[in-house]
Order: sequence, then C-alpha cells, then structure tokens
Amino acid sequence: MSQLFTPLALGKLALDNRIIIAPMCQYSADNGKATDWHTIHLGNLSLSGASLLILEATAVEPEGRITYADLGLWNDETEQALARTLKAVRANSDMPIGIQLGHAGRKASTAKPWDGGHAIAPNDENGWQVSAPSAIPFLDGNPVPEALSKERIAEIITRFANAAKRADRLGIDAIELHGAHGYLIHQFLSPLSNQRTDEYGGSLENRMRFALEIYDAVRAEFSADKPVGIRISASDWVEGGWDLEQSLVLAQVLKERGCDFIHVSSGGLHAAQQIPVGPNYQVPFADRIKAQTGLTTIAVGLITEAEQAEAIIGTGQTDAIALARGILYDPRWPWHAAATLGASVKAPNQYLRCQPRAYKKLFV
Repeated sequence: MSQLFTPLALGKLALDNRIIIAPMCQYSADNGKATDWHTIHLGNLSLSGASLLILEATAVEPEGRITYADLGLWNDETEQALARTLKAVRANSDMPIGIQLGHAGRKASTAKPWDGGHAIAPNDENGWQVSAPSAIPFLDGNPVPEALSKERIAEIITRFANAAKRADRLGIDAIELHGAHGYLIHQFLSPLSNQRTDEYGGSLENRMRFALEIYDAVRAEFSADKPVGIRISASDWVEGGWDLEQSLVLAQVLKERGCDFIHVSSGGLHAAQQIPVGPNYQVPFADRIKAQTGLTTIAVGLITEAEQAEAIIGTGQTDAIALARGILYDPRWPWHAAATLGASVKAPNQYLRCQPRAYKKLFV
C-alpha cells in the first residue's frame, strides 16, 4: 500500500491522504476581499484529490498585507467576501479548508510580483508605513520600518485572535500561523531582524515570545476540536541568524502548548541567504523536527515526483508533504501520483469518465 495515500490526523481533523496544498499568495484581492479569481482558483484546487487546501497568507490587518492586493480577514467586508467564495467551493467539494493567518511586517507594502515586487513608499497611493520588531529595513534602500511599541504588539496579537474568530465563524477547518519567509513572526524570531532590548528581544526565550503569544491567542479563539499549527523557516541560511537548533526549541515549546502541526520551510528573512536549492532540500529540517519533538510535521520544497513523495513519507522523514508551484503546474498531481503508486483519490462524478482504463480503481 502507498504510504502517501494513507490517512493522517492533524489533531482531530481526519485527512484522506498526506498531500497538502500549501498556501500560495494570489495578489488578486480587492482591498483584502476575495474575488472571483479566488473562487475559480480554489475551486480548481479543491478537485485535485489532495487532503487539505490551505488558503494563501491572509492578513490580520490592512498594514499586514504583503501587497495591496493581498487577501485579508480583518472586518465584516473581508469575512463576507471570503464566505461567498467558500460557499461556492464547498458546494462542489468536501475537501477540508485551512487558512494561513499572517502579518508581513517590514516586508509589507510592496508591488505585485508581476509588477516588480518592489517596496512601495508610505506616501504612495498603494503604500503604507511598515513596522517591524526593530527599525531595520529588509533591503537597503527600502523604507525604514517603525519599531513596534508594546502597545502595537498587543494590538497585532489581538488582530490575530480576531481573525481566528472570523475563520471559525466561516467554518474554516484548520489555522496555520505564518511564521516563515521573513514575515513578522519570523522577524521576531531571528536575531538578524530583532535587536530589541525589552522582553521581546535578546534571548531565544524572548524572541519566541511574540510567536507563542499569537499561538495562545489564536488557540483560545478557534474551536478546540480544530487544529492550529504554524509554518516556520527552519533556517535563515545566514550565519548568526535563525537556525535549526532554535527551530527545535520552538517546536518543542509549541508541542507542549498543544500545537497540532508544524509546516517546515526555510529562508526569506535576509538578502544574504545562501540556499542550496535542489530536490528535498528542506526535508532534512522536517525530518529532524519530527524525530526530536514528535510534532506532526509537513515538509515542503521541490517535492515534484510521486515516487519522491512516497519515499519521504515511507521512510518516516515527515508526516505529510505540501505542494505549491507544483500543483499550480499540474492541478491533478494527486490523481497522477495515485495512478503511479497504485492508490486512489476522490474525484467528482462529472470527471469519472476520464479515468484511464489502465487505472480502474483510481477514483473513489
């Protein structure tokens, strides 16, 4: 039996297999509100045969968006727009849906990637003043972020909690906190971006405080029978930055708090990063975290082939694998993986006749 297609539980959420669709920003929202693009995009992915679809990084306040076209969940308008999209998707798919809640911090207020992705000045029509743990810009020449006061830190934590409450009301099945890729939670974790001298900076315990307080606040507002996890960058890939050893400490503390899963990526915090990109390049991070902490672990990063994913799961390196660009390129990747590995996946009745005769048991 294929191990990739065995069931998995994230807390009390039962998944049919171990293929998860990772959050992928679409830069297609209208002032934080989901649009028809989201309905088409998510509807397509919800028919893929994966076991969980995690919505893109969703800002908990307008200032937390990466770009002015990012999805948000901070008021009734953004909640109602997302409700319309979710209603359409759920009418045609029973795939569980999670959401990634985040705040971009000093990496906010940028142009869309296809428009260059450059930082936008605070006085620009599509820009705003960015904030961070310390007044250190992401790139030389970027607007200098405003160092967050303790009052603003408390406010942002409350914004995460409020977004979690809205997500619960929407019937979202799981929450993933965005603690990776150089965004605000990651900025607090890394000594390269956090040079505070108060209780939120300095020691590892202090630098983890923001992430843990957000986790606790979100966990308190989201239904107890639904999972809350986190995505982290296990390494900055820069000397003196956040690294695997610190990630292990964070993972252990989160597990002790009841965290249901950890999604392991890397990089994104510093321009000097040196990432040895290649197949499975981030899997060893997930492997070590799973082995040392026992926390349910998701691996991601250039996992492109069915046999590759099967080997990762079959050897126990991680509990699940996540696909991002690969499933955009091939939205039926799980179908094709199931055919290759002799397994089966869910498919809508309207598509049953496309099943190749060689794979008579592909669809269930």
